[in-house]
Amino acid sequence: MDLLKTLQSLNACHGPAGDESEVADVLEKLAMPFVDECHRDTMGNLIAHKKGSGSRVMFAAHMDSIGCIVTYIENEGYLRFGKVGGLHAPDLIATPVRFKNGVRGVICLSESVDPKDMTLDDLYIDIGAHDADEAGAMVKIGDAAVYDTPTYAVGDRFVSPYMDNRISCLVLLMALEELQNSDNDLYFVFTTQEEVGLRGSKTAAYTIDPDYGIAVDVTVSADELGSKHTGSSKLGGGAAIKVMDTSVICHPQMVSKLESLAKERGIPAQIDVIKAGGTDAGSIHVSKMGVLTGGISIPCRYTHSPQEMVDRGDVEACARLVAAFAEASL
Repeated sequence: MDLLKTLQSLNACHGPAGDESEVADVLEKLAMPFVDECHRDTMGNLIAHKKGSGSRVMFAAHMDSIGCIVTYIENEGYLRFGKVGGLHAPDLIATPVRFKNGVRGVICLSESVDPKDMTLDDLYIDIGAHDADEAGAMVKIGDAAVYDTPTYAVGDRFVSPYMDNRISCLVLLMALEELQNSDNDLYFVFTTQEEVGLRGSKTAAYTIDPDYGIAVDVTVSADELGSKHTGSSKLGGGAAIKVMDTSVICHPQMVSKLESLAKERGIPAQIDVIKAGGTDAGSIHVSKMGVLTGGISIPCRYTHSPQEMVDRGDVEACARLVAAFAEASL
């Protein structure tokens, strides 16, 4: 698999939370050769099932992204917007965006506002319309826009919008390719609406009722310049084995098992603890009567910004660790 080209194809899709079908279409085509069946549930989760007689294992990587949803059209044709997921105003000025119908624009700050005082309410999208009528013919209230920035490689690093969490979708595909023999009953789930409350994984976990669950997601990288160390992992340190975030305290048995597998197979690994943020593990571990749940994370710089960065070696290590757990005797 060409990692960069696959990532580019995933990020060419329109996939804000609640409208992930384009991403699911691409992922289904890529996953089908390696599984027995794929289906989508009511929430739009893509569930790829590799049948087995052993333990039921659910891997979850969310395929939705954050975005901007149009709430008002100014007389001049500018678009006011609300947030779909975690948008941060300082990240957005001069960011190009695109709508599902192909209309493009740029996020701008009202000139009357000092940047140091700005909030999301001070930003707007300029789509080049001359007035409200023209803008209304191009987009409508309720349409969502996503980042329209490039995906590229810099040495052994990848830079792209929506590494959170398309890179983890790629990890699951890589693990499926690498997977050898397994007696376990495996569910590779590409979930919806994680960015707005872990919603897709909640229903998927309830339906699958797994014995074990692993959320694959990005995690805050603590090696940015001037880092306040809100996380424990760093780019190039290997697969980050989650211990805790604000959505979950991972079961010690799962942390220990992932650490043992990494050591046995020579997979570079590190510990993942973050002070803020969560993953699909938050909903999986409390499903029904509870699920033994862990997390495998890819360290990521500049999360939720228009250009996020990950390390190729970390991505490969995460895929190997996912495959190792899928093959393990549980």
